[in-house]
Amino acid sequence: MLNPAAVPATPTQDAMTTLFSIIESPGHPRLDALYQRLGITQIKLASQRKALQALKRAAPDSPPDWVVGEFFYGFGNNYAGANVCNLDVFLASLRKLAPAARVIVLVSKDQAGYVPLLAERFPLHAVLTLPVSEAAVEAILREEPQAPDCPPG
Repeated sequence: MLNPAAVPATPTQDAMTTLFSIIESPGHPRLDALYQRLGITQIKLASQRKALQALKRAAPDSPPDWVVGEFFYGFGNNYAGANVCNLDVFLASLRKLAPAARVIVLVSKDQAGYVPLLAERFPLHAVLTLPVSEAAVEAILREEPQAPDCPPG
């Protein structure tokens, strides 16, 4: 019989879980200890460009299971036309290269009203308003994934 304390509390026990943490501002929470405790391999990326490069290198052999990124609305710049925010280009590639990856979006309170525009274009697993607690992120990471055609419950 296994000792439950000896088994790491991972969101998925059958395979190593990988999380892309796209850190573009000092407001991004540092959750290294949480990810380590859950047995999640965190890949820290300092920009959307680096995240896109890492995604292309990782797919198809080892795409991320999770992506945590901050939302920055494109006020009056090139985002205003085809793109909503800083995450659009990465999420378009994620949809093609790692469609099973779940996305957690972090957003400041003053920009939260723009996130539905992004959610119309891309599936978002969760949206958290900054500052976020470790407990809130842990609860999301521990959720069991739902099969696409199965209702919850």
